Amino acid sequence: MKVWAKALLLCALNWAALASSSAKELVLDGQLTQGSLIRATVPAGAKVWFNDQPLAVSEQGHFVFGIGRDAALKHQLTVEHQGKRQQIPLTFSGRQYDIQRISGVEQKYVEPPKEVTARIARDNRRVREVRQTFTAKTLFLDAPLKPAAGRISGVYGSQRIFNGQPRNPHFGLDIAAPVGAPVLAPWDGKVLLAEDLYFSGLTLIVDHGMGVTSTFMHLHRFNVAVGDTVTAGMQIAEVGATGRVTGPHLDWRINWFQKRLDPQLLLPEFAPAAPKRIPLN
Repeated sequence: MKVWAKALLLCALNWAALASSSAKELVLDGQLTQGSLIRATVPAGAKVWFNDQPLAVSEQGHFVFGIGRDAALKHQLTVEHQGKRQQIPLTFSGRQYDIQRISGVEQKYVEPPKEVTARIARDNRRVREVRQTFTAKTLFLDAPLKPAAGRISGVYGSQRIFNGQPRNPHFGLDIAAPVGAPVLAPWDGKVLLAEDLYFSGLTLIVDHGMGVTSTFMHLHRFNVAVGDTVTAGMQIAEVGATGRVTGPHLDWRINWFQKRLDPQLLLPEFAPAAPKRIPLN
């Protein structure tokens, strides 16, 4: 069996196990490291807090949370079930990130002219509003499909220095591909945003439930519109070179509300071999 097929089978088995966890355990799927999205299950009817923040839990006991690029490494889950409350400390691992120096970027994208600052502020507000969307769906439970074929040309967490000037860290996975190459939906979902933004060019944001959204940037063309329902593997756009880029590629991002997370950690070849199981009292 090919390596990728084995990885998909392992991930399917992981989620089958997660969906059928016993009534007395917490199951965590995902790497406990900075930038990771953690998908989890508790007994049906349980309540969960992450660092004292209440989390939405589905009727089947599924919930999700994540920590950002530079988040602290010590966290805590609290689970309340059948009148008992249990605190569960979690230790995440730290990461080292690449520094990339990129020359040849149009100067208007390195130091935007004053006349576009209002547009940039509006873009940022719009994206924050969309990422705050909550629906009770849990469409993120399966392993995501890689949304484009091509070489990985940029990774999460790396800091880019454009024309010698440091900028914010990169929060996506860059996949190099020619203009017009298909962009596929990694999970089922609903389109929340399809707009031309100053820095990210033609940009799509798709909701997958419970605050989990995926973003596709620098696109050439949209194949869907706001409000459309998409299915995993459906072509939703084409790779492009719009916005602040030096060449055609897809910048794929995953967010949990405003937390910017690493899509690569969710792909089968990077996922842990088995979920972490913690007995509950």
